[in-house]
Amino acid sequence: MANEEVIKEARIILEKFGKDLEGVKISSKVTGSKGYLREEKKGQECDVDFKTIMFKNAPDKDEECIILEKAHWN
Repeated sequence: MANEEVIKEARIILEKFGKDLEGVKISSKVTGSKGYLREEKKGQECDVDFKTIMFKNAPDKDEECIILEKAHWN
């Protein structure tokens, strides 16, 4: 299948999917423990020493970021 055909087919699939979603109604209430929606609450306080501890344990870092290898699967 040529690249243009794949793009055309993907566009058709996405347009159909979008039209199918138009009729879906989502409740703003919490749907329960097995539901997908939840009520937003105030988060917990963070450990103020977390960043310091993480940076101490990181072998490679700069002032703001821990430097990680993107991928190495061998």
